[in-house]
Amino acid sequence: MKQKIGRQERTAYQFLRHPLLRKYAPLVHEDLTAVYARDLQKWLIIAPIIGVMTGLTITAIAVIILNGVWAPVLRYYLSHHWAIVPGLLAGFVVTGLIMQFLTPDPDEHSTEEIVRSYHEHQGDVNMRPFFPKLLAAITTVGCGGSAALEGPSIYGGGAIGSWMWARLRSVGRFRLDARDRRIMLICGAAAGMSAVFRAPLTGIVFSLEMPYKDDLAHEALLPSLLASVVSFMTLSSFLGSAPLFDFAASPSFTRRDLGWCALLGLIIGLIAMAFVVTFRRARTFCVEMPVPHWVKLAAGGLLTALCGLIFLYFYRGSLVPLGPNYEAVGLILGHPHSSLELILFGILKLAGTIFTLGTGGVSAMFVPLFLSGGAFGLAFAQSVVHSSTPALYAAVGMACFISAGYKTPLAAVVFVAEATGGHAFIIPGLIGAAVAYAVSGDASASGDQRLHEAVRVEDFQNLPVREVMQQQLISVPASLTLREFAATLTPHVHHEIFPVFEGEKLLGTCSLWAMSQVPSERWNTIKVAEIVNHRVHKVSPDSDVIEALRLLTGEHSQPILLIVEDLGRTVGIVTKTDILKALKLRRDSFPAIGEDLALTE
Repeated sequence: MKQKIGRQERTAYQFLRHPLLRKYAPLVHEDLTAVYARDLQKWLIIAPIIGVMTGLTITAIAVIILNGVWAPVLRYYLSHHWAIVPGLLAGFVVTGLIMQFLTPDPDEHSTEEIVRSYHEHQGDVNMRPFFPKLLAAITTVGCGGSAALEGPSIYGGGAIGSWMWARLRSVGRFRLDARDRRIMLICGAAAGMSAVFRAPLTGIVFSLEMPYKDDLAHEALLPSLLASVVSFMTLSSFLGSAPLFDFAASPSFTRRDLGWCALLGLIIGLIAMAFVVTFRRARTFCVEMPVPHWVKLAAGGLLTALCGLIFLYFYRGSLVPLGPNYEAVGLILGHPHSSLELILFGILKLAGTIFTLGTGGVSAMFVPLFLSGGAFGLAFAQSVVHSSTPALYAAVGMACFISAGYKTPLAAVVFVAEATGGHAFIIPGLIGAAVAYAVSGDASASGDQRLHEAVRVEDFQNLPVREVMQQQLISVPASLTLREFAATLTPHVHHEIFPVFEGEKLLGTCSLWAMSQVPSERWNTIKVAEIVNHRVHKVSPDSDVIEALRLLTGEHSQPILLIVEDLGRTVGIVTKTDILKALKLRRDSFPAIGEDLALTE
């Protein structure tokens, strides 16, 4: 027995010492290291976890809103039209009170918060108001607000992804860095969109397109793919996997149809541009209005109710431009409606969306946009084209409005393909969506979307901000008057903006420009605290330079970033000039770096 074991050990030793094995084993190791250099294995564990958690959350939201709240409310509204006004008023006031008193910023929520977090906060979502915001979404949509479930679904999934990063970053085997939080944010948002529409491809593509008007969040592709499929399977195990907006596809289309679809894209692109501009103006006006948040929403509830009452006054039936309106797809496509009725439905649906979301309602407008587009497309088919396949134009209208309104042309076409259950509408949808996207320009329902990724300098992804920051911090006490502050400035101080502290607490920043806006005769009485800009970007010393540059060059950028440690201590600042100097030094040391670099101060 001992001799047999000895022979086996000698054989194994000889095999391991074989010249060919010793020659090629390092090459195999080198190839495997290159293949798995991006450490993709961690997403095989993390993304499914996010998918399951998001799927369960969205299942609960869907059951509560669609079955528990909206279904009985809709039946009551259709039987008692007078109840629409008090119902919407009460629901919107409750939403306003929740957002005003239970959240730090009542105007930050839903898809907008996720996009802003992706660009400006490195994927960090404040989880304290998580449940109040979901509750506010239930009261907004459940009482009849012109919105649907995609808002709380994208927010809920994105917040779960961000929260998971905070829980897992201490686990050494995952090796999560600051950029991974943004990836997990988009991963969760994709999972939420996939589950709520039971359309995994739509969820993936929409979430990758969502942060940009003319780009994709490429780095989140694999995690989003895994999380979306798992989230879809999780929800399907409870609610089934049938498409949420299923309607029969046309077996074919003609060249004539393609020309009409291009014209439909042109028309809807112009309508979408006008809608988006109006919505952004209304939203800005409501945000800046100096009245309590619940008062704004009370007005929004009354105006939204008016949209529903106007439609029901002219067309009594089950179709009404209120609530999540998932049933409206079947009603529009499965029952005869005049073109005038369809156009009025689309107009009042868009108006109700402005009144609901523009005044501060908690959700998003994906469903209102594609419902309006579908109604306009069907009216176009009936009145202009006189087509025998009106569903084709309804589907293309949906794709056109989503493409133009959210700047997500790929998601629009993928959604149409999944909603119809086939591929017959893909080519017409692509043509219409492309025309609508081009005609609508840069107008987007999301004010926080960026045009494209600002910088792509792969060599600086792992360069921490601590390597380029200024450690000699010139700060200002909040208690100083402007005259006292001006007296501390010397010719050797070249800064134009300074951190402001109240004791150990960081209040924000104070700029020389802001001080110059105050008449000099008031400098003895006005304190620095009164001109502080509280909107300040903070990053950790371990954040990489690309993240810092993203914040310094974004739409809501500030001249400096404050470098703050985990314990809250400010240890330095960084500006675009600091980063440019570091880039120049590295480029001078390594000329290959920066050949494609084109940065301007």
